[in-house]
Amino acid sequence: MFHLARTAPDRAIMAVKMLVELLVENYAVIERLRVRFRAGFHVLSGETGSGKSIVVGALGLLLGGRASAEMVRTGAERARVAGIFELPDTPAVRAQLESAGLALEEGELLIEREILSNGKSRAFAASRPVTVTVLKDLAAILGEIHGQHDQQRLFDMSGQLDMLDEFARAEPLLDETGRLFADWNSVTGELEQLDRTEQERLRLADLWSYQVREIEAVAPKPGEDESLEQEKRRLQNVTRLEQNASGAFEALYDSPASALSQMRQARKRIEDLSRIDASLEPLMESLRGAEAQTEDVSYSLRDYLGKLEADPARLDQVESRLAAVEKLKRKYGATIPAILTFYDTIRRQLDSAENAESLRVELKTKADQAAASFREAAARLSHLRQEAARKLEKKVESELASLAMERTRFRIVFSDAGWSAGGVDAIEFLISPNLGEEPRPLDRVASGGELSRVALALKTCLIGTSKPARGVPRTLVFDEVDAGIGGRVAETVGRRLRQISASNQVLCVTHLAQIAGFADHHYSVEKRESKGRTAAAIEELAGEARTREIGRMLSGDHLTPEAIRHAEQLLKLGAAG
Repeated sequence: MFHLARTAPDRAIMAVKMLVELLVENYAVIERLRVRFRAGFHVLSGETGSGKSIVVGALGLLLGGRASAEMVRTGAERARVAGIFELPDTPAVRAQLESAGLALEEGELLIEREILSNGKSRAFAASRPVTVTVLKDLAAILGEIHGQHDQQRLFDMSGQLDMLDEFARAEPLLDETGRLFADWNSVTGELEQLDRTEQERLRLADLWSYQVREIEAVAPKPGEDESLEQEKRRLQNVTRLEQNASGAFEALYDSPASALSQMRQARKRIEDLSRIDASLEPLMESLRGAEAQTEDVSYSLRDYLGKLEADPARLDQVESRLAAVEKLKRKYGATIPAILTFYDTIRRQLDSAENAESLRVELKTKADQAAASFREAAARLSHLRQEAARKLEKKVESELASLAMERTRFRIVFSDAGWSAGGVDAIEFLISPNLGEEPRPLDRVASGGELSRVALALKTCLIGTSKPARGVPRTLVFDEVDAGIGGRVAETVGRRLRQISASNQVLCVTHLAQIAGFADHHYSVEKRESKGRTAAAIEELAGEARTREIGRMLSGDHLTPEAIRHAEQLLKLGAAG
């Protein structure tokens, strides 16, 4: 990362917050360039191809511009751009910085970009890594670049609508309209999906009804299958159970030689022995416990035999019940809990299908309410746009009059664009440069010079209207917006840019001496050769050097005394304001 030297700002810088310093390394034909800026109107001049717009492009990277490997100077591993912006401590600035997790350091913000030769790039703000999206958001309080490519936005109806909304400060109402459109779109989507699936839903409802009835007819209970299987085995083996249980009862209790009789005889003998040897008494007590347990087992077998009886009818019932449960298992789940889970699911689906009509009525009501809310918000947005359009027409015409287009009429026409997140309006900018002509689309009637002036007029009207930078001075860069104009018109453009610089720092790339004469600070950009390499350099001009540069802009490479005198006149005119 860069570590730019911060020097104490002078009084002019304190007056208008702005770009203080720009450092560029290995960017295009720039090997290393460092330049300081101050308040007011700055002009960058130089021969065509000297690198003026490259400087602007480097600044654009700090405002979130796109980076590519082609930007890296041949032979270098990376290009670096850094800039120090001095910002006012206002609520708008604080809110924008806090949203990005940033803070000013002594009233300044350091922005950096690094582009590797493989095309990857990194961005930093306040020495912290950030995304390019964050830089784009910060541009709202830092600055913006207006170049010839921005004029294409004038031909795009959506771009024109964006300009009108910016002028109308319609962002809160736009957000509300977009949210209400999303609500309406979501509900109508649900309603359309409900209608599309109605036939399928009815078919499935018949199936679900059959499945519910089939499961309810059996009504299986958890654990029931296990108890039925046990009862089935018992009913199928009654004779065998009876024989074995009876034999066990006799062996334990009911025969003369039963186990219980043998234990009683053994206990009597041990009882006689214990009268002689008392150490045998514990054996006698153990036998009494064994006798009691044998009696308990014998009585249980007797009760079990009393309940055993062959019941073919009950066996049929058990087998039929098990068959019904097994049928459900094959169709709806391997276990009774799985069957019951499936039942709950299709029961809910069936209820939902049966309630589809009431759901449709509910969705239709919601859709109607959402549509009414959207129409109301869209109507308010249209009204705001209509009022703003009339004001913008007058302001643009007034600006154009100051740019030597006194008879120009500027109109904004509305048409219905259908419903969208942006409301229901489509607009188009129309212009009539000449008296008696009907206003027509810009691309059909405006010349290059006229288009440049329209763009400048709109830019002037829009300055300071966007959020969150409203009321926050910024760095405004105009990259050759003077294309196609000259003479008195160029003088008017220069005067207008100087007026804008009273509340914003202005940087302008220009070929016109008439504009350069109004600048507070003049920088010359040129290409120089050193050690077989070409590199762009920038130098601030003052005094005679500035006069000669403006003279060159007037006369070309052959500097004449007349051009010098004319340059001196332009500088006096510019100083007078």
